[in-house]
Amino acid sequence: MKPWLVCSGHTVRLTLHVQPGARKTEVAGEHGDCLKIRLAAPPVDGKANAALLSWLADCFAVGKRAVALQAGDKSRHKVVLITSSLAEPEVLALLGIQ
Repeated sequence: MKPWLVCSGHTVRLTLHVQPGARKTEVAGEHGDCLKIRLAAPPVDGKANAALLSWLADCFAVGKRAVALQAGDKSRHKVVLITSSLAEPEVLALLGIQ
């Protein structure tokens, strides 16, 4: 069980540590109790948050409305909710984590 991942009912909650301004957007492993995501978007005018939510929507093959930022709008530490009934092993596979 991963401390940064909670799957309950039709919701997946991810606790993330986001590093904007990277070369490419990718999962970078665990960072304490968070999953670290490197983002190829600058932390300017909400561009990093928009890029993160769009990237997660693509990863989980859901619409952009199914991905919402619950906490951390102006922080590197973010909590994201995804409307999906995936189980933990499926989420880990979609994120490329073993």
